[in-house]
Amino acid sequence: MTTEVRVPALPESVSDGVVVCWHKQAGDTIKRDDALVDIETDKVVLEVPAPADGVLEKILFADGDTVISDQVIGVINVNGIGKAAVPADATVAGEDSRPVDVPPGPGPAARRLIAANSLDATQVKATGKQGRITKGDILSYLDRHQTAANTGKQPATTMDAAPALRLTPGLPEIEEDRPQKRVPMSRLRARVAERLLQATRGTAMLTTFNEVNMAPIKALREKHGDSFERNHGVRLGFMSFFVRAAAEALKRHPDINASIDGDDIVYHGFCDIGVAISTERGLVVPILRNAEYMSLAEIETDILEFANKGREGKLSMDDITGGTFSITNGGVFGSMLSTPILNPPQSAILGMHKIQDRPVVENGVIVIRPIMYLALTYDHRIVDGKSAVTFLRTIMDLLEDPASMLLDL
Repeated sequence: MTTEVRVPALPESVSDGVVVCWHKQAGDTIKRDDALVDIETDKVVLEVPAPADGVLEKILFADGDTVISDQVIGVINVNGIGKAAVPADATVAGEDSRPVDVPPGPGPAARRLIAANSLDATQVKATGKQGRITKGDILSYLDRHQTAANTGKQPATTMDAAPALRLTPGLPEIEEDRPQKRVPMSRLRARVAERLLQATRGTAMLTTFNEVNMAPIKALREKHGDSFERNHGVRLGFMSFFVRAAAEALKRHPDINASIDGDDIVYHGFCDIGVAISTERGLVVPILRNAEYMSLAEIETDILEFANKGREGKLSMDDITGGTFSITNGGVFGSMLSTPILNPPQSAILGMHKIQDRPVVENGVIVIRPIMYLALTYDHRIVDGKSAVTFLRTIMDLLEDPASMLLDL
């Protein structure tokens, strides 16, 4: 009796996926719900579990193959017996299991010297990686033979004294190791690239900048951070304050919380805020639904959960679909200032940056304050410059007086 392994149902906006890797091989014994294979779409990576106990009898699509929704990609024999494990040191009778090490050829600079001086490469002692003959090896060899020729002594090798070193004029020095690796672009990376180009070509992007004094929020975190973590089991970060400030500002400036649909402008009566998260596979933007009703603890908890799921490749389509506004934080990587790119069809995105102590003037006195540059990129087709500037100013005011934001004043 056999059971088919099928591609999970893909959303309407996703036409196909790519087999990333099989966690089991043909002949392996598997248990129901074991992770069998990962399938990458242009939005998420889907983990396909085993539908039944048995033996993975057939793998119909290899790593890198394209598959579609509900396609059969493997067969499980529920009555089969898995292959026995083979000891790591086992050998096949009559065969030598030892690998044959073939040293790589000389590097490009070494090859030029060998040709220019008519050398026998087999007489040169190699010191490079994996037994490679380097330029230094050739120069040392020639130096030894030149010295031997001048003193009349026989060099250590059996080769006659080599002629004087001849370098080919006009050729630049070439590094010995110049590795390259070509890998196909992941579906997620390709999708990100496609959407970035779509935003660049299909919107009238403009960015406005300002700076915010982060001293009040830093003081609040220092005073209540430990008790917050004890009570809620999650660290109080900066992002939750920005999400709360953005949600409040979106309520006051509905044109920022809008999107274009054909010839219509859609004004959203809710604040679904996307928070950009960097993963090994690329950038993902999970959505905090109805962020205007969320507490700081709820925001921090959801962001942490999204980050963990993103690193493990377990974000679902619901996690990253939709959104009316986005926030990206380049400051975690040390960025001082940048111009974020829109996430269509949203009309704006907020960019956070590194907090840096800077001299500022307050009441005619120069003081040092922790300052962060903020950037708001917006679609000028539906957002006027005045609206963008006042929206960003609203966020700044809320962040510099967090009590008013938390008390809904």
